[in-house]
Amino acid sequence: MAAVFRRIMDFIYLACAIIAGIALVLISAVIPWAVFTRYVLNSAASWPEPTAVLLTIVLTFFGATACYRLRLHMNVSFFADAFPGIWRTLAQTLSELLVGAMALFMSYYGVKLVDATWDNTIADFPALSVGVTYLPIPVGGAILALFVIERLTLGAPPETVADAHASVPVD
Repeated sequence: MAAVFRRIMDFIYLACAIIAGIALVLISAVIPWAVFTRYVLNSAASWPEPTAVLLTIVLTFFGATACYRLRLHMNVSFFADAFPGIWRTLAQTLSELLVGAMALFMSYYGVKLVDATWDNTIADFPALSVGVTYLPIPVGGAILALFVIERLTLGAPPETVADAHASVPVD
């Protein structure tokens, strides 16, 4: 069962990394287009700025979640690492539980935000619901909660996906 759960988390991680990567590439394409239309064509396009903002939301929540899983996020562990043995373990567990609490907060209140803004539209994209643009918040929170559960139950994932399948015992 542990191997199956780890494989599912590997797949979710990969999906988050791909989504964040695509968002970053699209942001990198949209912003120069905005500059080109404004300063070369002297006719600024109205859609690049809100598009970049929406893509930044996607990049932030899916990218941060992927980075958390492999401990690539901003991490201040100086004090926890200074503790001896069992205290270090307790501090790390407390840290994981706090991240889990934040993930549940993001999920719960993210769903409320999506629900509250579902019928609103964006001026530049009238066919797009504001609620849809906020979906990365609860989805990212739910995935983050799964990664916390993984870390608390199975430990930190191996450095690479290939190592993950070799290191998890099969039930």
